[in-house]
Amino acid sequence: MAPVTPLTAFCRDCLSPVAEGRTRCPSCHSPRLVRHPELASLTIAHIDCDAFFAAVEKRDRPELRDKPVIVGGGKRGVVATACYIARTRGVKSAMPMFTALKLCPQAVVIPPDMKKYSAVGHQVRNLMLSVTPLVQPLSIDEAFLDLSGTERLHGHCAALTLAHLIARIERETGITASVGLAPNMFLAKLASDLQKPRGFSVIGRAETRDFLAARPVGFIWGVGRATQDHLARDGITMIGQVQAMEKSELMRRYGTLGAHLYHLARGEDQRRVTTAEETLSISGETTFDVDISDPARLERELWAMSEKVSRRAKADGLAGQTVTLKLKTADFKLLTRATTLDEPTLLAHRIFEAARPLLKKEANGRPFRLIGVGISHLSHAAGGAPDETLDARVNALTRAEMAIDRLRGKFGRHAVERGLGFTREKPPKRQD
Repeated sequence: MAPVTPLTAFCRDCLSPVAEGRTRCPSCHSPRLVRHPELASLTIAHIDCDAFFAAVEKRDRPELRDKPVIVGGGKRGVVATACYIARTRGVKSAMPMFTALKLCPQAVVIPPDMKKYSAVGHQVRNLMLSVTPLVQPLSIDEAFLDLSGTERLHGHCAALTLAHLIARIERETGITASVGLAPNMFLAKLASDLQKPRGFSVIGRAETRDFLAARPVGFIWGVGRATQDHLARDGITMIGQVQAMEKSELMRRYGTLGAHLYHLARGEDQRRVTTAEETLSISGETTFDVDISDPARLERELWAMSEKVSRRAKADGLAGQTVTLKLKTADFKLLTRATTLDEPTLLAHRIFEAARPLLKKEANGRPFRLIGVGISHLSHAAGGAPDETLDARVNALTRAEMAIDRLRGKFGRHAVERGLGFTREKPPKRQD
């Protein structure tokens, strides 16, 4: 029997195999081909729905199909999601609404309907689980998948399984998704952003170093704006420059962050897709026996909740990039405010410092009956511990926090009190 030729190209539309050198599908004549020499051997994927909230709204309101759509708050709110038409005008997620409407005054603004988006997100998640049990959600509309060992189950390689899956997502939910396929999670996440919307991009092992070398250092997972600025002051702006440096030199300059830069600059990522992240967020909240209006007391309660969330995050080895503050007024009105960090965190002091300005804007003397804080957009923190940053103050706070954690682990949770926690009054009744 003649050996089977590994699949190196197929049609995105009819899924037929395509021979080398063809620029269109011989079956349906579509130019949407996926071609890569490692196509048959890669099994780690990242799937991200395209402009998810806006796509769901356009699905439900076909008259908006060719119009710029922004999902978000009023003029004083922010953009949650913008469709690709609005993005061509410069509109971006998290942009203030008044700025977005200056850039795109003809946009149709729709308030978020999280209940509807959640239902569609669960539908997409169930479709993912139909092809592999190893699905690691990152948010309501994106996840990593590991399709290792599924070839016999589905009768073809992981790449074709993914193509079938995203076609089914589009057919059954009415929204589109983009796929990144690669040897590991870091590269798969990068790949999924390369050809949005309706993209299918592949980064193989052989091309990894060259692909990364031409990208800015901000492409490295965990390198936020502050770290980029610090590296730029040292003359490092491109990943290729990091690749040219020895690991010892990077660690001498930047500590454990240097090791992180060394490995990811070479496309080395040892993380594994795990289902342990089914919970999309980690949060804590408390309901007071007596309403609280004093900002200082509210801050002390916020600190306690930040520590609680941090303990859970550290125990699970997860870090969150979005911090959300939750408040409930005396008349039961629920308020949520969120901010996105440059880099994911699992540290109590960083969670608190992100949520504190949000609280200050709301704590204007009115009484509250509940306060809570949470982190979302979760990712794994190597070894369950945070890396060093390039901010000396943050590093000092981090070292202090980790030292207190060690003492509490040895002598009990209440063995050491820190900062606001030390002056906190007797805890009110809690409902977590």
